[in-house]
Amino acid sequence: MEQKWTWSTTGYTFVGVAHDEIIESCRAAGLSGIEGAAELFPDENDAELDRLARRYRDAGLGIDSYHLPFKPDDDIVCFYETTRRAAVDTMILHMERAAALGARTVIQHPSTNRFSVDVERFDAYLSRLDRSLKALLPRAAALGLTIAIENMLPGADGPRVCSRPEHLSLIAERFADPNLGFCLDTGHALVAGGPDGAHEFFRAMKPMLRAFHLADNAGDRDSHLAPGRGLVDWDAVFAGMGEIGYARPACIETPPFAHRHDGLFSHDAWKALVDETQSLADRALR
Repeated sequence: MEQKWTWSTTGYTFVGVAHDEIIESCRAAGLSGIEGAAELFPDENDAELDRLARRYRDAGLGIDSYHLPFKPDDDIVCFYETTRRAAVDTMILHMERAAALGARTVIQHPSTNRFSVDVERFDAYLSRLDRSLKALLPRAAALGLTIAIENMLPGADGPRVCSRPEHLSLIAERFADPNLGFCLDTGHALVAGGPDGAHEFFRAMKPMLRAFHLADNAGDRDSHLAPGRGLVDWDAVFAGMGEIGYARPACIETPPFAHRHDGLFSHDAWKALVDETQSLADRALR
């Protein structure tokens, strides 16, 4: 199979780092760009966002995806209508900022609460999601964005929203829309599904996969280890990406597996992260 995707990385690793240094690290590593986030672009106005986007483009880099906020109040399926509406307004604001940076995809946590869907009922969450998407999807279409809903970790008291493959299948059936897709988080899938069930998330999300968050762990917590440093089945992940012809940047959502000096990883550490991930993909695609 042919690899059609490139590698990007999460902007969260670079929060507080100057954009010139981010650009240098990405170029040294062979990354195609970064995934934006509110914390990485906290105060810029539209003109400043446009200038930053051009700086990245002039360096041969892009900000193809942008992670929407996910603080506790950013819950688009909240049962408190005032909170839900405010969360939708926050998402729209950041969708506009993402579009100004040149993003094509925004990553959306389906919920920020940690309650068990076995207690709260998944259908109740779906009704709130329906209300929110009725506001979000038209704005996404106008901005040229895809909203990619991410699979989630389980909670301490039971499954959370989108921590089971069937949750994603139901969303795909109920909310089919050209501006709606999924983001597969490999670390979340391993913790939620275990070694035998992690790939079920790929199968459920496959028809609508628009983004990937690549991270490893031991299956016990969301450690955000570099790919290959945990128990994720990377052969299955990368073979699946090849099978669907995925052709966008795939976000390595981890820092390098290396020491950080004065708040920065070395360019060699960044290059090693990309090279090691590429080796895993090469093996899977042979």
